[in-house]
Amino acid sequence: MPQLAAQTRLVIFDCDGVLVDSELIANAVMAEALSVQGWSMSAEESVARFKGGHMHQVHDALEAHLGRTASRDWITDFDQACLDTLTQVKAIDGILDLVKRVQSAGLGICVASQGPHEKMAVTLKAAGLAHKFTDRIFSSRDVARPKPAPNLFLHAAQSCGVAPEDCAVIEDSVTGVAAARAAGMTVFYLNAEGESLEGATTILHPSELNVLGA
Repeated sequence: MPQLAAQTRLVIFDCDGVLVDSELIANAVMAEALSVQGWSMSAEESVARFKGGHMHQVHDALEAHLGRTASRDWITDFDQACLDTLTQVKAIDGILDLVKRVQSAGLGICVASQGPHEKMAVTLKAAGLAHKFTDRIFSSRDVARPKPAPNLFLHAAQSCGVAPEDCAVIEDSVTGVAAARAAGMTVFYLNAEGESLEGATTILHPSELNVLGA
């Protein structure tokens, strides 16, 4: 059974797809927004292409697909439409129990997401998780470079007063796993299909992760 290392002092959770079940909902809005811009795709295709990505990466991909420059105004409209849609999002099955077990073991917790603070405020509140992470919510907009660069995870660890090697990250995307590995942290890859990624331990469900002392 996968378990947190004894030296772990801080568990860093990604938000979308790890704490809140928002990936397909948000990507349905993304697919619609991109289709309006001239790049037709489904929600499932958007997940496959952009899961774990940052909006500037999505915009770059849009311009590459269109073969021309495009206004970034659509991103503002997407952000608002996304917020309106995510007010009913639910927590990932089993994640609240894992958060409680981590806390009962005396370990610190925080959130580090590609998404903006405004989005996390909506989704974490809707999922009943906001109170668990008060003042420990970090966005890629807080740092110079988003995932897959290590900046966000290193910023989260430093803000919480924990060395990178004493952190464990729970991620659900290739981009996030790469960022955590680059930060020198232990990585658990939450993937219900059992896919594996180099340098990460796969867990099918949050209940699979053993927390010593919980």
